[in-house]
Amino acid sequence: MAERSQTALEAGNDFGKDDAIGGNVNKFMVLPTGYCGQPKKGHLVFDACFESGNLGRVDQVSEFEYDLFIRPDTCNPRFRVWFNFTVENVKESQRVIFNIVNFSKTKSLYRDGMAPMVKSTSRPKWQRLPPKNVYYYRCPDHRKNYVMSFAFCFDREEDIYQFAYCYPYTYTRFQHYLDSLQKRNMDYFFREQLGQSVQQRQLDLLTITNPDNLREGAEQKVVFITGRVHPGETPSSFVCQGIIDFLVSQHPIARVLREHLVFKIAPMLNPDGVYLGNYRCSLMGFDLNRHWLDPSPWAHPTLYGVKQLIIQMYNDPVSNRTPQQLLVL
Repeated sequence: MAERSQTALEAGNDFGKDDAIGGNVNKFMVLPTGYCGQPKKGHLVFDACFESGNLGRVDQVSEFEYDLFIRPDTCNPRFRVWFNFTVENVKESQRVIFNIVNFSKTKSLYRDGMAPMVKSTSRPKWQRLPPKNVYYYRCPDHRKNYVMSFAFCFDREEDIYQFAYCYPYTYTRFQHYLDSLQKRNMDYFFREQLGQSVQQRQLDLLTITNPDNLREGAEQKVVFITGRVHPGETPSSFVCQGIIDFLVSQHPIARVLREHLVFKIAPMLNPDGVYLGNYRCSLMGFDLNRHWLDPSPWAHPTLYGVKQLIIQMYNDPVSNRTPQQLLVL
């Protein structure tokens, strides 16, 4: 790899330190050092100012190589894992090496064959990069942080390319999904707002069961499912959506389950972290999975709301719909 330049590529920041990363890059064009002319095709433009986006800084190493820095989780510099950004103004057949240089984790599935995701304007379906083009290693040039490098060739000049750590699943996508379920007017599907996050996003609670099980005095068991307490663990949202799709289906087993059980589902416990593009933390920098014991109604309102509901159901002597199992995705 070429010798790394220490040139700051964005005015007002000292890029010699990781803690200089404050927010996401916004339509940031990388020009060669000393270049003074008009921008041309091949002068890449990076952007992460969109929902669930994350890219905090870009350094050009050479004409073909770029060091990319993950923006740390909001209010918590310990966690730097999730990335999600776009690249445009590319040149046909332009070959690049992107180095994600400041991972906070030592262990990663990238060491075992996982590869980043990519899609483009004309090919909107996410695909994995070939594992043979992906390398995960410890790098002495970056405080001995772990680095994930991948090679890529842009093939369509008019396309905008998007790269991500894993399949993204945004808060907006989740809301559209729940809206579509509501429009089906199923008598065994109920949606309510259990509370709000710090940034006033909805904490949705779903109830899936035969309506007879919700009558006063009914004694059906409750299965309580929660998901997405860690924003960067996007597979949990896909799993949770799959569970919901099955439970509301006309499959014979789903019908039997609805007859005998009450399913309570809180599919997205950390909507702020999901929206902001964090990996593990909430807006205020809390790893919510470490605050179940004594959640605060102002600092951890989604956990507080869910825990109060579980306690209420457990202590309700009338309905006796006690949680049979708590499944955390």
